[in-house]
Amino acid sequence: MILKIKHLTTILIFLSGYYFLFVSYKNIIIEKNTDHDFSTKSESNQDSNIIKDINLQKNKKQTIIKNDLNKVNVIEEINNLQEIVFEVKKNQTFSKIVSKYLSSDKVVFNVVNEIEKTFDLRKLKAGIKILFYQDQASKKLVKIIIPIENDINLNVFIAENIAVEKKYLKTKLESHSKEYLITNSLYSDGIKNNIPIEILTKLIRLYSFDLDFQRDIRKDTKVSISYDSKNIEDRDQQYFGDINYALIEIEINKLEYFKFKTDEGFIDYFNKKGENVKKSILKTPIDGARLSSTFGIRKHPILGYNKMHRGVDFAASKGTSVFAGGNGTIEFAGKNGGYGNYIRIRHNNEYKTAYAHLLGFKKGISTGIRVNQGNVIGYVGSSGRSTGPHLHYEIIYQNEQINPLTLKLPSGKKLKGKELERFISEMKTIYANHLNLLYE
Repeated sequence: MILKIKHLTTILIFLSGYYFLFVSYKNIIIEKNTDHDFSTKSESNQDSNIIKDINLQKNKKQTIIKNDLNKVNVIEEINNLQEIVFEVKKNQTFSKIVSKYLSSDKVVFNVVNEIEKTFDLRKLKAGIKILFYQDQASKKLVKIIIPIENDINLNVFIAENIAVEKKYLKTKLESHSKEYLITNSLYSDGIKNNIPIEILTKLIRLYSFDLDFQRDIRKDTKVSISYDSKNIEDRDQQYFGDINYALIEIEINKLEYFKFKTDEGFIDYFNKKGENVKKSILKTPIDGARLSSTFGIRKHPILGYNKMHRGVDFAASKGTSVFAGGNGTIEFAGKNGGYGNYIRIRHNNEYKTAYAHLLGFKKGISTGIRVNQGNVIGYVGSSGRSTGPHLHYEIIYQNEQINPLTLKLPSGKKLKGKELERFISEMKTIYANHLNLLYE
């Protein structure tokens, strides 16, 4: 009996051990299969990502086909092009610039020859930024972009053949209106109120016919202005157009100007009465200058005795541009004793203007040359008998120097009839648009 119990116990222990061994083995198989499945899924995902990356790389390729007469150029622009920005310097020619990136004089000639069919490369100006695109692997030049106008690029594609196209860039026109009070100066307060420098310069030139910016402008003078801008999307650049409306209000005196295209096709500015705001001669032929010496008797800063000062002096930085005070012919341009570098312009039989102590003359300025009001004729300097950089400016009436600041200058064109009616209609529209933009 005891022996039977021992045999039964041994059998039970053996069966229990076999059971636990079977369960453990099954779990190991399940875990192994689970691990295998997970690994397979991961490898599958990695393969999927690789395919996606390859597809992305394929999508990054663009095939550009350009037709030039009967030629077809196929150029693959892959994501490995290197962009080189080259700013044109003074007196540099395009052929000399592009020769740095092309393999032979023959290729340079062919590229220049194709471009010349569309654009005169002599019109390439200093400061223009040309974009060159080289293949990083082969270092071959495959594309050139030349900005030929504010909103036009010239695209040059270089392969077995050369194709040239004009690309008109996307533009967005916007109108702006601003208003501010002067606490320091028209220019500095304009900058603080985010008015572009180009517009402020135009504003100063426009009002230089009627205002002496040193004497007339006072604190709390109101400035109100409307102007246009053109945004070039592909270049991420902005260009500024004309002033449409301008107001400078000094206490009770309002100087209000409106842009208008005359029947003759000229863009000009008129007051509410249809009177042209331009005068025959500028009172201040320089931007942003400080009046440093007035017309009349003064103690000469070098000679040391009282002497008649037959003009006005404007202190300005060396190299500041000097403008022609009016339309006319250059009567003299050269050295003139104590005046140093000197220009005199004859405007008509009665009026002349003179500009002294110049650093130098603008290229092309010489005796007998015709100039228009506002043209740059020279640059502020300290030549001749001078204690520092400034412009000495004279207005000569019937061969006698007179005070420019007290001169009563004749007005320009006055609109009449149908032209005046058209101006009044356009003036109302301009002013309404200005107010809408200002208070929207």
